[in-house]
Amino acid sequence: MTEPEFIPADSDPASRRSDPARNMAVVVYILQALSFFLGGITGLVGVIINYVKLDDVRNTWVERHFRWQIRTFWIGMLWTVIGIVTTPLIIGWFILLGISIWIIFRIVKGALALNDGKAPS
Repeated sequence: MTEPEFIPADSDPASRRSDPARNMAVVVYILQALSFFLGGITGLVGVIINYVKLDDVRNTWVERHFRWQIRTFWIGMLWTVIGIVTTPLIIGWFILLGISIWIIFRIVKGALALNDGKAPS
């Protein structure tokens, strides 16, 4: 399923930086990054913010970022649990390493796209 591309009234990426919804997405990317250092609790706070504010950003260019952040959280959570459960089998350590790299990649890619005023892809 492909999501429709929304064209904002002002398509200039520089003017999008003052958008409050964009600033909320920045906060969530920061919370996701901090979750590596604070035991994941900030990632949980970030996804709660995503769900609470999702209706406010519906049909805007920031909605794609919110959905990207939500997917990053839930897929990361699933594979982290699988990795923890399988650590006694050694494979879990590789799963945890892989999912950590994947989450960092998603945070960086999404934040860079947000900074450029674009949707993550």
